[in-house]
Order: sequence, then structure tokens, then C-alpha cells
Amino acid sequence: MTKKTKYAIEVEKLTKSYGDLLAVDDISFTVSKGEVFALLGPNGAGKTTTVEIIDTIRAPSSGKVTLLGMDVTKNKHDIVHRIGVLPQGFSSFDRVTVRETLQYYSRLYSHRNTDIDNLIELVNLKDKAKEQYKNLSGGLRQRLGIAIALVNDPEVVFLDEPTTGLDPLARHEVWEVLQGLKKKGKTVLLTTHYMEEAELLADRVAIISKGKIIALDSPAELIEKNTDFQVLTLHSVDENVLEIIRKMGFEPVPDNNREIKTRVKFADDVQKILSAVKDAGALYIGLDVHKPNLEEVFLKLTGETLHDGHVVKKRFK
Repeated sequence: MTKKTKYAIEVEKLTKSYGDLLAVDDISFTVSKGEVFALLGPNGAGKTTTVEIIDTIRAPSSGKVTLLGMDVTKNKHDIVHRIGVLPQGFSSFDRVTVRETLQYYSRLYSHRNTDIDNLIELVNLKDKAKEQYKNLSGGLRQRLGIAIALVNDPEVVFLDEPTTGLDPLARHEVWEVLQGLKKKGKTVLLTTHYMEEAELLADRVAIISKGKIIALDSPAELIEKNTDFQVLTLHSVDENVLEIIRKMGFEPVPDNNREIKTRVKFADDVQKILSAVKDAGALYIGLDVHKPNLEEVFLKLTGETLHDGHVVKKRFK
């Protein structure tokens, strides 16, 4: 039975367990029709499990999920024809061209009148239409995967880590495609561990950690509510700078690129730090001061930072 609702997705107290492992822990959220909604968190946070329950691949341990007004545990047959899915680690047939691939998946969905040319143009693959899948770069393969998810003109599109493993240029090219979906008014549920990706694409973001949603709002509101500071970054510093800043009562965070990030609340804090570094004879070759972004919000809320989806540091909250 389909109920009328303004939401494309409604998740109520969803839980999923695998033996003693609690992968999804009593989470609730809604996704409005036409919204781009991101689940943001590290690998193993429960993002993919949540998506696979919503798109009917897995059954929940408890809780209720409604998709397009239908219970996902009772209406799988009716749901699958109205959604599109790009799974994590998507792959296709090596010796089949881009055009042939889309024609194949169109037939699977019984959409023989799918506008293949329009799909190819939407994902910017016009010049690669006759190229075999095996010859496509990672970014081009992901763009093809997005096109496949759209062959049945779905009402809701699920994109699970669509840019993982791509180089920065390819990632930005995929973002352009996803922004095109947003302009078309598609409802999109996106999972990602890239802060910039969530901040750029999503209308709202749910930060998920260890199976729980710990914050949910628009990127701008998450930043506004959770930060009252700016971030000073010193580039190519020598080893003494970290200790100098720490002794001043600040909490510097180093990274692998010989940079140090420090939260500052007051405008004259920047000058105090720079003066102390200079007086100590320590060196740095550049600096910038910027407003916080989702990366700083994630760090504050979880005490963790991410690299390629993995927790690599635990710092101050």
C-alpha cells in the first residue's frame, strides 16, 4: 500500500545487527522529494548498510523504512522499478561499449524507449559512446555507472561512494554530473567520506559514526551550530612550530604535508601565534586563515579526521 507523503524516504528507528555487531544503531531521518541528502562518515560507519536496507537489498533487524510511500520490506517488487542504484565498487562488461551497456540495462528494465543519447550527454560521455568499458578510466566508469542508474528514469537515485578511488580531476568531473541530477530535481541519497563532496552537493547532511547519526542539517547550519572559530593553517613548518603553538594554550593539529592547523577564536590570536613563531626563530613558508568547513565540524563532533574513508587521527573535540 502506498501512502501520500511529501517525503521520498522515511527512516524510523532503524537498526541492523550482524550477530554481536550493531552496524546501524536506532537511526531516524527523512529525505524530501527533490532533495540531495548525504550520509557522511568513515568506512564501517553504517552508511552502505543503511542504503542497502532503504533500496530493498537488505532487511532491517528492527525499525521501519518507507520509500515513495511504500514499506521497503513489503513492496520490493513495486519499488525496484522506481529507483536507480549505483553500488559501491560498480563494474560492467569489459568488451561492451558505453552505448551497448546502456542499451542492455535499458532492456533489463523494459525501458526500450529510453533516450540513450540524452543519458550519454547527461554524464558527458558523448565522445566515449563507442569505447569499450575496459578502456575507460575510473572517472569515466563511474559516470557510466550513474547513467546506468538512470536508465529507468528513477524517482530516487542511490549513489554509494560514487567518487571513491578517483583522482581529484575525475572526482570533480563526477561532481558536475551529480550537480546535473540536482538541477533536474532528482531525489538523491548519497553516501560519502569526502567532506567537500557532501558540502558541495548535499542540501542536508547526516554525519554518521559507529552506526549512529550524531548530527543532521544543511552544511551551512552544521558549520554555524558547531563552530565558533576560524582555522589558521601554517604551511611547510619546521618541527619547533608545533610545540611553540601548544605552549601558548592552543591545540595545533599537524598533518602529513608538513602543515599545522590551529583553531583561533579572536582576530589577534593569529598575530600572537605568528609573532611567537617569529620570535622563536622558527620557519614557515605560507599561511591562510579560513572559516570552518565540514571537516572541522566532523573533527569537533567525533574527535576524528578521515583519510580515504579511514579514521587516521584522534584529536581534541
